[in-house]
Amino acid sequence: MLFVKVDDLKPGMRLGKPIYNKNGVLLHDRDTKLTMQAIFGIKNFGLIGLYILEPAEPLPPMSEEDINFERFQTMAVFSIREDLDLIAAGKKDKGLDWLCSLIIKNYSNLPHKINFVQSLRSGDDFVYKHSINVAILSAIIAGRMSMPAARVNSIVKAALLHDCGGVKVRQGGSEDEDVQTRDLVRVNTIETLKNYGELEDDILRIVQHMQEMYQSEGDENGKAAEAAWANVNAAILYVADAYDRMTAMKSFEEPTSEVKALRALLADPEIYDPVVVQALINGINVLYPGVCVELTGHQKGLVVIENEMDIFKPWVLSFRDNKLYDLSNPSSCEGLELVDIMKTMDNRIKLDPELLKQYEPCT
Repeated sequence: MLFVKVDDLKPGMRLGKPIYNKNGVLLHDRDTKLTMQAIFGIKNFGLIGLYILEPAEPLPPMSEEDINFERFQTMAVFSIREDLDLIAAGKKDKGLDWLCSLIIKNYSNLPHKINFVQSLRSGDDFVYKHSINVAILSAIIAGRMSMPAARVNSIVKAALLHDCGGVKVRQGGSEDEDVQTRDLVRVNTIETLKNYGELEDDILRIVQHMQEMYQSEGDENGKAAEAAWANVNAAILYVADAYDRMTAMKSFEEPTSEVKALRALLADPEIYDPVVVQALINGINVLYPGVCVELTGHQKGLVVIENEMDIFKPWVLSFRDNKLYDLSNPSSCEGLELVDIMKTMDNRIKLDPELLKQYEPCT
């Protein structure tokens, strides 16, 4: 699968990912061959590029849940764009509460983990896609922590608004963001929210606490962090924000893998609440059966059994010697450790379900 900029699209190219309108209506399905008329329409969408299947490449598998997740992301981005632009202009939003309730309904009480798939973002749509993803992740985390409905609502709404100051700062900008820009976004966000007459006080406090946590990074005394940590709501928002920024797909750099992002969060418990990080791990699929992984010694393997106690130490089938290794058992794993996930061009995990069926151990 190749990433092709909009200006380089040509008739006959096959789409690797579906395209929806703001109402979630499918405009162009996967494996659709582009026409010149379709290309003109796509350019009006403001996309910087598309994922295109190579000429002989088969269509990668996608579950119905994955398709619905991407469809929801597209609809939600259109909705939050309108609301945040209105709020930035000092006007009342049109559907923020509706969007908040929809995210909670879809993602806060799922009985299973979800595949959290990132989509490519540009400087123009970074704020909107980031806000939606942080809200979804916050709903997942809060749900896994069994928080009451009113509290989940406040956290998700705060997530949708936590970066609203970036609407004006980022207009016409790039995806890259230096420290000075981030600081300006935070200042603008608090100012915008204080001037927004429709906002509940607890939501403003959550965002303010989260900003204090960012300001405390590198603070040796950690006083700001201690004050913010008293607010678990802000800790949830902080972890969700950090995870999305790490794993976000940008045109100018490779995203951090889910494995490396989670390891970074777990490695710094003084900054990222370990209970919150674990709730995130419990809510999203990372190292589940069928995932191809990189192991130490430049080996490749396939996850056969997920380890719920320590996701970084699953049962893995090594492609080198066709043997199963329990990475949680030092006496039998022969020093093998998991390094990272193998990814496809569009950031999807490589799956080999047929091979998985052959090597599942008998129980």
